[in-house]
Amino acid sequence: MADKQIKRWDPFRELMSLREEMDRLFNTFFGRSVSEELEGVWVPVIDIEEDNENFIVSAELPGLKKEDVKISVRGNLLTISGERKHEAETKNKTYHRVERMYGKFSRTITLPSDVDVNKIKAIYKDGVLHITLPKPETMKPKEIEVEIK
Repeated sequence: MADKQIKRWDPFRELMSLREEMDRLFNTFFGRSVSEELEGVWVPVIDIEEDNENFIVSAELPGLKKEDVKISVRGNLLTISGERKHEAETKNKTYHRVERMYGKFSRTITLPSDVDVNKIKAIYKDGVLHITLPKPETMKPKEIEVEIK
């Protein structure tokens, strides 16, 4: 008996398994395809930094091509939008777990001030979009020399 491991009964694991099976049964019965089930609403997570010269926005967009992403600026509003497309559905494939989100997204960020739209730069590398939004000259700090009399 030392060779056999005793497995503990986990009712929650069985309930999750049962729920997944029931979901699959209902989806099959009502004719929903797997790709319909996977399409959802998602938004990329972002970081916003500021220094004396720029606002820097970094957005996680793994699995997207640069052609799938659009950036627009109007006043102090930055909008990042696009679409993460699901791979084409293939027959004879069973999904055991799908946690990645697919579909269109749009994220609008209000910046603390307007930006110089002619100098904006965007770089997409390793699934992260980095946008540098230069502040207009009027917003940049100016040093004023103090005269001593």
